[in-house]
Amino acid sequence: MARFSLFAFLLFLLVSEASIGKDIFVDNVAGDDRRDGTTEQSSGRAGGPVRSLRRALDLAVGSDRVVMTDTGEPYRESVTLQAGKHTGVATRPFTIVGNGATLDGSAPVPEDAWIHVEGDVFRFRAPRTNFQILFLDGKPLVRQFVAREAGFPELQPLEWCLFDRHIYFRVEKDKLPRQYKLSHTSLPVGITLYEARNIVISDLVVQGFQLDGLNAHDSVFDATLVGLTCRGNGRSGISVGGASRVKIIACLVGDNGAAQVRTEGFSHTDILNCDLVESPNAPAVVRDGGLVSVNPESASGS
Repeated sequence: MARFSLFAFLLFLLVSEASIGKDIFVDNVAGDDRRDGTTEQSSGRAGGPVRSLRRALDLAVGSDRVVMTDTGEPYRESVTLQAGKHTGVATRPFTIVGNGATLDGSAPVPEDAWIHVEGDVFRFRAPRTNFQILFLDGKPLVRQFVAREAGFPELQPLEWCLFDRHIYFRVEKDKLPRQYKLSHTSLPVGITLYEARNIVISDLVVQGFQLDGLNAHDSVFDATLVGLTCRGNGRSGISVGGASRVKIIACLVGDNGAAQVRTEGFSHTDILNCDLVESPNAPAVVRDGGLVSVNPESASGS
């Protein structure tokens, strides 16, 4: 009986320790992916933060926390949280703490990519053109949407459109595209969640991705997104699909291309105390299926 009690006690300690998890630190300026991520500052031969969020997620499991450093420089990568590996427990979820850092999927438009069309209008062919946003100094430019039957639209200076698989841009008089700091959505999705459970992602800016800032793809349960800013993504700021169950709390979602929040399949999305900044071509919520509950204190508007 004593041996059984001792075994049970040791098992309890092991399970408790596993549920506590560890912190993995990320710093995209001072970090190094050859380090183990276990300390916020470099120490010894292996201690110190890793450089990329992707490497931190490789090292993290179960109820671990990935703690990002806001260095002022965007993290330019696309990551996935997946079943089993990135699944916490109810009392200690797997967590990404953004600390105000920015995850950015945009890329500069190469100066030599622009081709003159006529007058002040230039164009370039961007990859994956179903959804795109063109940025000037990191801010979305005014887009003219094209009606096929109406043909090419009349662009004003500093406006753009997506037409015939190209981005068209009108410069100001006597200027060339290379005189502007132009970028476009490039990487597909900022954070993809797939069949993972008990997850919290907080205090992170996710912007500039070609499809979605964050996509709970399928069978994502007990996921909470809190204090995120999801902006300037080609399709939506946050997408919830399949049979996923996601809570979106105190988030700012705006300036996304087709929807601020989109849902599909048999998903269930709770939106609480959020600011959803809709536009004429990108409503606050677009439902292609799924259930959506919006807290009355959440605000939406242009």
